[in-house]
Amino acid sequence: MSDFHVYDTTMRDGAQQEGLNLSVQDKLHIARHLDDLGVGYIEGGWPGSNPKDTEFFQLAAKELELRHATLAAFGSTRKAGGPAADDAQLGALRDSGASVVTLVAKSHDRHVELALRTTLEENLAMVRDSVTHLRREGQRVFVDLEHFFDGYRANRDYALEVVRTAAEAGAEVAVLCDTNGGMLPHWVAEIVADVATTGARLGIHAHNDTGCAVANSMAAVQAGVTHLQGCINGYGERTGNADLVTCVANLELKLGMSILPEGSLADATRISHAVSEITNYPPHARQPYTGVSAFAHKAGLHASAIRVDADLYQHIDPSLVGNDMRLLVSEMAGRATIELKGKELGYDLAGDPERLSRVTDRVKAMEQAGYTFEAADASFELLLAEEMDGFRTSFFDVESWRVLAESSRGAEALSEATVKLRAGGVRLAVIGEGNGPVNALDHALRQAIEQVYPDVARFHLTDFRVRILDQGHGTDAITRVLIETTDGKDVWVTVGVGANIIEASWEALVDAVTYGLRLHAVAPHVDS
Repeated sequence: MSDFHVYDTTMRDGAQQEGLNLSVQDKLHIARHLDDLGVGYIEGGWPGSNPKDTEFFQLAAKELELRHATLAAFGSTRKAGGPAADDAQLGALRDSGASVVTLVAKSHDRHVELALRTTLEENLAMVRDSVTHLRREGQRVFVDLEHFFDGYRANRDYALEVVRTAAEAGAEVAVLCDTNGGMLPHWVAEIVADVATTGARLGIHAHNDTGCAVANSMAAVQAGVTHLQGCINGYGERTGNADLVTCVANLELKLGMSILPEGSLADATRISHAVSEITNYPPHARQPYTGVSAFAHKAGLHASAIRVDADLYQHIDPSLVGNDMRLLVSEMAGRATIELKGKELGYDLAGDPERLSRVTDRVKAMEQAGYTFEAADASFELLLAEEMDGFRTSFFDVESWRVLAESSRGAEALSEATVKLRAGGVRLAVIGEGNGPVNALDHALRQAIEQVYPDVARFHLTDFRVRILDQGHGTDAITRVLIETTDGKDVWVTVGVGANIIEASWEALVDAVTYGLRLHAVAPHVDS
C-alpha cells in the first residue's frame, strides 16, 4: 500500500454531485464499505467548513474501525498574509484527529492572482508554511494542486515551482488535478513525464468532462504517478470524477499491479451497489466491471460463441469483480441464447431441438408484438416452464376484473378495483382501493389470493415502468408494462402488453403472483 496509494474522495468531492446529499451516518456507512474494498485512504470531508463534516470526524474517531484505510481530512492552505499557526482552517485540520491531511493549493497563476487575490510569491509561501506547520504537528500531508494541468499550460515554470515547494516543505504527494476535466490522455502523459523531473512523488485527480477521467488516470499512472484519486461509481461535480473501481480494476486486471489486498476486488460489484443504495442513486447499468449490463449478452451470435467458450465475448471473468454473466432473451436471440438461458434456469433444451425451436419462435413472435424478456426473466421462465411442461401452472382462474376511478373538484382521485376469481374450489370476489387503478388492482388481486395462498402477503410491488410502443397512435397506442416484485429476499420482473395501461398491468401482475408462488414452491389448490 505504501508503494501505490488508492485514495477515495467520494465523501468530499463525490458529494458535490448534483442531488447527492450525505448524512453523517451515510458517510460512516460508506467509509466501512470503502475499507472493505481495501482502499488505502478515505477522504472524510472538510472539517471546519461545515458542521456535518466536523461531526463526521468526531464520530469517526469513536466509531470507525478501519482495517485497511487511513482517514484523511481535506482543507486549504493558510490565508494570505497570516501565520499558519493562527489560521482557523489549519486549526480545524489539526483538531480533526486525522493522521493525514490533504491540502488544496493553487498552481495556476491566474487563479492565484484573480481568485486568491495575492501574489505568486505569497502563494508559494502559503503552500510552504501550511505544509511545514502540519508536518511539525505530526500529520502527514498530501497537496492537491488545483487546476494543475491548465496552470502548467499557461505557465509551466510556476506550476513546477509549486510542486517543488510542496515537496521540499514535506508533502508526501503532489497531486496533479485536472479540475476542469478538459485533458486528453496523451496530454496528461506528456505533462506528468515532465513534472516527474522535479523528483516529487506525484498523484492524479481527474474529472470526466471529456469522458476521459479513467483514461487520463491510466495515462498518468503509466507516466509515473503512484497516487490515484477517484470516487466510487464516478460520482462528482458536473460529469463526475474518475470511477475508482474502474481505475483499480484496470490496474490490477490489465496492468498486473497488486494495489488492493488480495481478494478485495471480488467485492467490487457488491460494494459499488451498496454505496448506490446509500446515495439513493440507482446503479448505472452500463458501468464498466460492476454494472448489471457489463457482462450481459443479447445477440445470438455472441451466445453461440459463449456456449463454446465464455471468454470469446468477455474481456475478463466476471467473478473477478464479483459480477455475473447474463444472457438476455430478445428478438435478437438465437437458439443458442435460449438454450443457455434455459440451462441457467434449470431446463435442458440441448437434447430437444424441436422444443428449442418452438420456444425461440414464440419469443421472437411475442417480442414482435411488444413484449420484452431481456428485463423480465420471471415472465420468460413462466413461458419456458409452460413449453417444457406442456401446460401453464395455474394457481387461480380469473373470472373478471374491473377498475373504477372517481374524482371531484378539490379532492384526490380515488380508484377502486373489483376482482372475481376461483382458487382452491372457492369463488372469491374482492374490492381493493388504491391511489391509482394499478395500485387498486394489485391490492384486490393480492387480497383475494391471500385467502388461499398466504405466501402472497409477503409479495410487494417495488417498481412499475410503462413504455408506449407505437407513439404515433397517441392514446390509442400499444402499452408495455414492467413490474418489479419482491418477497423481501428475491426480486423478479414480469411483463405485460395490452391496448391500454391497465390491461398490460393486469397481465404483469398476474405473472408476478404466479411466479412468486412457484418460487415459494407452493402447490396449486386444484378446484374440485
